[in-house]
Amino acid sequence: MDSKPTWHKSTYSDGGANCVEVRESAHGADVRDTQNRDLGHLRVPPSEWVAFLGLTQ
Repeated sequence: MDSKPTWHKSTYSDGGANCVEVRESAHGADVRDTQNRDLGHLRVPPSEWVAFLGLTQ
């Protein structure tokens, strides 16, 4: 079984041209623009990702 995190479209994306992709792991989350994948991604630490999603720890 491959445990490497994979990219998936955010459930908050509208399904049109304005989408972001997320890859979550124990190190937090990486976020990138679906239309500009080659420009890289932003890494968000776990505590900030949880706060962004409005979840409780």
